[in-house]
This record gives sequence, structure tokens and C-alpha cells, in this order.
Amino acid sequence: MNDSDVKDANLGQVAVAAVNQYLRHARAIGLDPDAAARAAGIPAGKLERVDERITGAQFQAVVRWLTETSGDPLLGLRSGEFVQPGSYAVLGYITMSCQTLGEAIALIRPYERLVGDMGVTRFVQRGGASWLHWECRYADPLVWPQVVDNVFASWINYGRWLADQEAAAPERVELERDSPGGELEREYHRRWGCEVRFACAQNRLILKPKQLGWPLRQPDPALRRTLEEHARAEMAKLDEGESDLLTRVRNAIRRELQAGVSRQDLVAERLGMSSRTLQRRLGSLGLEYRQVLDGVRREMAEAYLRDMELPVGEIGARLGFAELRSFYRSFRRWTGTTPRAWRRQQGRAPNEG
Repeated sequence: MNDSDVKDANLGQVAVAAVNQYLRHARAIGLDPDAAARAAGIPAGKLERVDERITGAQFQAVVRWLTETSGDPLLGLRSGEFVQPGSYAVLGYITMSCQTLGEAIALIRPYERLVGDMGVTRFVQRGGASWLHWECRYADPLVWPQVVDNVFASWINYGRWLADQEAAAPERVELERDSPGGELEREYHRRWGCEVRFACAQNRLILKPKQLGWPLRQPDPALRRTLEEHARAEMAKLDEGESDLLTRVRNAIRRELQAGVSRQDLVAERLGMSSRTLQRRLGSLGLEYRQVLDGVRREMAEAYLRDMELPVGEIGARLGFAELRSFYRSFRRWTGTTPRAWRRQQGRAPNEG
């Protein structure tokens, strides 16, 4: 397996229900969804079954084909207008049954894998401010700006619908992508009704304080409990049926690191195999355990530094580093700077305690 194969394998899966949002937009502008499926190597008829999933590599190919064929640099922004509750699989119906918008937002992270592995959402509340941060999983320079635009446009439009607030706008949106310039940039402001900044350090949607308390149009606590039971069962199926060894190993490492443990034998035991078998199977992907551990540690280190007020020493201990200097050495190798300096770059005051 070459480097490209490993990268594609690490793109996870995406629910067809989420893909169909893009395809509804494609039909509206006269593009053929079947042609997009063929270009991505998706079997005929698979995109008609909303309970199916496609690979992340196939999803990336669909978005690339739509972007290239339409010639529209704002495909992601415009396709976000086609969001429906079903676009989020069962998570969409769970959020419909919540009492407030804040309650609905808090459920994104636990169940977003049901929608797909396109990226990771973090809901942050700090100092009276609240925001949604989304980290895209894709690296294709033609694809990832469209996917990010679609996610934020979908959040804004779906949130308006949930709360019956047709013209309500967030406080501000910050995007990593460069400005498309001129009239195209004004299209974001027109559709979202708020300040939109480009070339930012993160993709963030900053909420107005009152928005978390918005009552939703169809609260139903009993239905929510039933739907969450179904969602937990579906999440369990994803874990049990996960064919992507790399994803399973990363998830197992993440769980062990939450207890400050990084031992290969314990990760292998969690996966139901011996340490030797784990190393052999990773070897078939051209990987070693220490490489995978290194990647997960970096992801968790950055999340801790950015989103939690933990001392740097405690973060290192949580990630299984026996000595603080070992954590510093690894973090500098990952980012070219120290944990404290990186935290300051994210706009966080360092916690030295």
C-alpha cells in the first residue's frame, strides 16, 4: 500500500444522506448526479439508498467533480441552502426534538460520525462567548474549502429552520480559506447576514449569546430519548463493523490516552488481538504503531491546548509522556514551536499552573 492509499483509507466514510445535499444542488443547476457518481467510482444506484455509506475518498471525488464541472468557486456555500433534517441522518431528527438550539448543538460531537468522517466539531464556551469550531479532514485544495463552506452554510440554514428564525444571523464566521474576492465575498455576507472573515487560523462560527437559548419548533423529550437510543446502537454498529484498521487503532489509542496510557499491548488488547498481530497488520499498511501513536498524540495535544485550560505539564502526562521535556521535544517536532507558544498563537493565555 502506497502513501496515497493510506491517506485515502484514513478519510473514513460519509453517509449518503449527507452527500445528497450536494446532489440536490447539482440537479438544481443542471448537473447529472449519476455522472458525479461514475467519476467517483460509486456503484450505480448506491446514492439512491440514504442508509448507505460511501468512502471518504469517493465523497472527496464527488465534490471535486461537482466543483470542476460547475466552475463555481462557491459550490459549497450554495449547496448549503439544500440542507434538510435528513442531511444529518438520525442526528438531524434528534436535534429537531430538542428544547433549545444550545441543546441541539451540544449533540453534534457525540453523534457526528453518523453523518460522516468529514471533520471534527468542537463546541466551545469560554468567557461568555460560544462558538463552533470545525476541522476539515480533507486536504485536496479544490475540495476542502467547498466542504467547509457547505458545513457552515448548512449549520446556519438548519439552525434558522430549527428555531423558526428565518433571517437570524450568528455573530461572526471565520474561515481558513482565502477570500474569493469582490462580489463573491459579498455573497457570504448576503446569505449569512453577518461579518465573515477569511484567511483565519481556524474555521469558527461565533454565536450571539441569546442564540443558545432559542426555543426550537418541535421539542419532544420522549422522542429524543428514543432517537438517541437508536443513534447509540448505530454508533456501536459503526465501531463493530469498522473495516478501516487504521481508524480502529487510532480510536483505541485515543481511549487509552484518556487515561494517560500509550502502551501498544493494551491498545492491541482493546482491539482483541496480540501486540505482534497489531504490528503485523499495521505493517501491511506500511505503518508502525509509534507513527500512529504520534499522530493521535499531536491531535489530542492541540485540542487540549486550544480548548481546555489545562497546564502544559498535565497535558503531557495525559498523553502518556513520562517527562515534560519529552512532550516538549515531540511537540516542537510536530509544530516547530513549544506548547506554550502554540497556545498563545491560538489566542489563548497560557496556563502555567
